[in-house]
Amino acid sequence: MSVLVAFSVAPSGVEGSVADIVAEAVRVVRESGLPNRTDAMFTTIEGESWDEVMDVVQRATDAVRARSSRVSLVLKADIREGVSGALESKVARIEERLSGD
Repeated sequence: MSVLVAFSVAPSGVEGSVADIVAEAVRVVRESGLPNRTDAMFTTIEGESWDEVMDVVQRATDAVRARSSRVSLVLKADIREGVSGALESKVARIEERLSGD
């Protein structure tokens, strides 16, 4: 099974840049060893089970909570049987179609 989760976690009520705090959450994701990608809006991670991926999301959220009394979390999941490597393959299929123009 492939579980892809795109999530955004950020502190609320913090003055100035939140980059240092968000970086702590991204550090948790990267240290998890799961395939992941971070862009300007979301971090996406892939695992073999819901529990595996959600454990990382929870730990990333806890890293932000350690530095802020209020946290915003947005999450989107794609759960699919019989698939692996979806983090790369989904993007590759789109790029393939775009290169055919």
